[in-house]
Amino acid sequence: MPDLDDAYANSAYIEGADAYLTRWSAAAAQFRDSLGARAELDLPYGPSDRMALDRFLPEGTAKGTLVFVHGGYWLKFDRSFWSHFAAGALARGWAVVMPSYDLCPTVRIAGITQQIAQAVMQVAEDSSGLISLAGHSAGGHLVARMLAPGMLPDALRDRLSHVVPISPVSDLEPLLRTSMNANFGMDAAMARAESPIHQPAPEVPVTVWVGGAERPAFLEQARALAEALTCDHVVVPGEHHFNVIDALCDPGSDLIRRLTTPR
Repeated sequence: MPDLDDAYANSAYIEGADAYLTRWSAAAAQFRDSLGARAELDLPYGPSDRMALDRFLPEGTAKGTLVFVHGGYWLKFDRSFWSHFAAGALARGWAVVMPSYDLCPTVRIAGITQQIAQAVMQVAEDSSGLISLAGHSAGGHLVARMLAPGMLPDALRDRLSHVVPISPVSDLEPLLRTSMNANFGMDAAMARAESPIHQPAPEVPVTVWVGGAERPAFLEQARALAEALTCDHVVVPGEHHFNVIDALCDPGSDLIRRLTTPR
């Protein structure tokens, strides 16, 4: 076994981990059904079947749009597991968009980054006003990559209100020493190029968010990103890699407040 597999294993250290996916999938489906016509599903943003997004609309005119990018180590899942995590932003009058993307090994991580940039540009084209970005785990990596110079057009960057990588993987070089790299196909140069810790600090407000009970590797990944981007760093006591995103459901949470308050 590659020597860092255990360091990046989450489920083995979370009680009842297997039940989370079942609960999330059921809650997400129920949430989509409850919105009726305010859930616009399976909207394409690119040529592949997985390059599609769901858009959830608030009652009345949206004050802005939150894009949430799911995790799964760039290897698994799609947007259908996470729909209910739009509840907090919707309650504050923001639209929420959730894209899926192609997975490794069909594409490289750099290709997924480009797909998410394409999704965000599609969101900008289809909306007006502010855009915030949040992503969890691998999704945290992907939204952090949107802050790299030249990744998004200048006019779109000017619309970004807040970016929150949640429990992000920000330094990909340690993943070279995991069995997952058989699917990633990275070498050292590729890993460094896709690591947000090597990006310059952006002008966009950023908060790196992580649970205090997460694996030490994720605590270090979050700390390193906050240091590299010279941004806010929130460590939530007692929360682990799976329940750290629960605050997205709560319109009164500090996480949702940051994402839906104009800069």
